[in-house]
Amino acid sequence: MSSFISRNKPDWNELEALVRKGRKSLRRMSPEELSRLDVLYRRTTVHLSQVATRTTDTRLIAYLNDLTATAHSLIYLPPRKSAWQGAGRFAVEGFARLIARRWPYHTASAVLLIAGALVGYFASMHDPLAAYALMMPGDVRSPGSTPEQLLEVLRHGRDTGGGEKFAFASMLFDHNLKVGIMAMALGVLGGVFTTMLILYNGMIMGAFVAIHYRAGIHSELWGWTLPHGITELGAIILFGGIGLLFAQAVISPGLLSRAESLKRAGIEAGQTCLGAGAMLVLAAIVESYLRQSHLSTAGRLAFAGATALFWTLFIVHGFLRERSTAHSAAAVR
Repeated sequence: MSSFISRNKPDWNELEALVRKGRKSLRRMSPEELSRLDVLYRRTTVHLSQVATRTTDTRLIAYLNDLTATAHSLIYLPPRKSAWQGAGRFAVEGFARLIARRWPYHTASAVLLIAGALVGYFASMHDPLAAYALMMPGDVRSPGSTPEQLLEVLRHGRDTGGGEKFAFASMLFDHNLKVGIMAMALGVLGGVFTTMLILYNGMIMGAFVAIHYRAGIHSELWGWTLPHGITELGAIILFGGIGLLFAQAVISPGLLSRAESLKRAGIEAGQTCLGAGAMLVLAAIVESYLRQSHLSTAGRLAFAGATALFWTLFIVHGFLRERSTAHSAAAVR
């Protein structure tokens, strides 16, 4: 056995060195080193089999077993991805695919928000009392406000310092996140309250637009609203869609128990919430810094258009990736 060890020890030492290098970073290994790793791994597994049948040297058996097991993990197991890589892949593709996968629920949420906005707008245009009922008590922006008062609010905060804007962004994110989580969580009650909350927020938005339209304020209103509103309302729609997904899991669990149905829905719901929460962070930053800046109305509308285009392409990308994956899976079957 001593001659066997002395004859093969150089191969084991070489494999051990390659394993150490591979554990640090497989990407830094050359193609020749990777090929040599595979050859030495296969050769050493034969040596392990021979040693296990010809000797009772437990230390040698354990050494070769650990060596081949580590080499096997480097060759056959998928490389571990860092948290940053996983987050990057989710941001680039995973989030968009989640939206595409549950598009009926998110579409229903968007329809509810738009329907509420239309009801709030036309009701407020027809009867100012409707706008009073929908807007927050004490809000300067009311049907009785003059155009000058409304414009003063739209232009407020443009000269505030960076610290105040940061605090304002934090407050906005906190408020919008609470609304989103509420819309999502209320879905477990059958979706009734989620539906009502989305409709109500849409009605407030419609009344807000009507108040400014009655005062003859149009382009500056949209320049104030859309740069952050596209991302912010998109996130709220996604939270609402998850709420409706929960509602479906409760109302129609199929062959599953309601607990199991909610558990399965909750996996994708949690991931979607992460993406929607990131959207709210972006919206809060834009609302605090860009909205409260001296950027022209044209520049604001151009930014809003670019934002709308980005999110449109992002979601289309998710649909295309989902379709490609579905086709690949069908071809394998």
